[in-house]
Amino acid sequence: MAESAKNEKTKKPGFFKGVKAEYKKISWPDKDSLVKQSVAVVCISVVVAAIIAVLDVAMQYGVNLVHTYSGYENKVKANIEKTIENRHLEEEILEVRVPMQDVVEMKNGARKTVQKKMFPGYVLINMVMNDDTWYVVRNTRGVTGFVGPGSKPVPLSEAEMKPLGIKVENISVDFKEGDTIAVVAGVWKDTVGVVQRMDYSKQTATINVELFGRETPVEISFAEVRLMS
Repeated sequence: MAESAKNEKTKKPGFFKGVKAEYKKISWPDKDSLVKQSVAVVCISVVVAAIIAVLDVAMQYGVNLVHTYSGYENKVKANIEKTIENRHLEEEILEVRVPMQDVVEMKNGARKTVQKKMFPGYVLINMVMNDDTWYVVRNTRGVTGFVGPGSKPVPLSEAEMKPLGIKVENISVDFKEGDTIAVVAGVWKDTVGVVQRMDYSKQTATINVELFGRETPVEISFAEVRLMS
């Protein structure tokens, strides 16, 4: 027993000696290399964050597909439109539509044209996506969710909207490039900035916002901003 304890004591110095030897093998970067690598990491992080922020803003405005129970599409449409009226969301939820198509049916040897839903179980909504509109639509009776990964709705492109008869709302604005505007909805709500560029085809204004200590241009929907008096 005593001999075993003695052997244990003789092993410990060897272990620490090995750790010390391995520690000496570590190649530590000099000051200049450390600074360059740190700056590179910070720059990459800022660029990635800016890209994510711009993509998030770009996805806020558009036509979204809402899933509901088949046969309840018109009821859901009526419920959403009533909520829009009650909460005065006409400038944020622009249009609710259940796309229909003419279908020719043969019944008792006679041809008959009837209207049927193009997408049973779905309602199309042209809306500004923010916390308020998301909550209103998602909590409407009969709505089971948005179409998109997880809980993040993915808007349809303009090319996808045209065959469905969805109109793109042209919003008339009272500001121009160089004017100061305030964001009143969306993720940049309460942000104030100077209009750098206006895109009438996309109905957006570009302003600079401070992100990670630097100014980053972001596109904001015309429906989400107001001219500062």
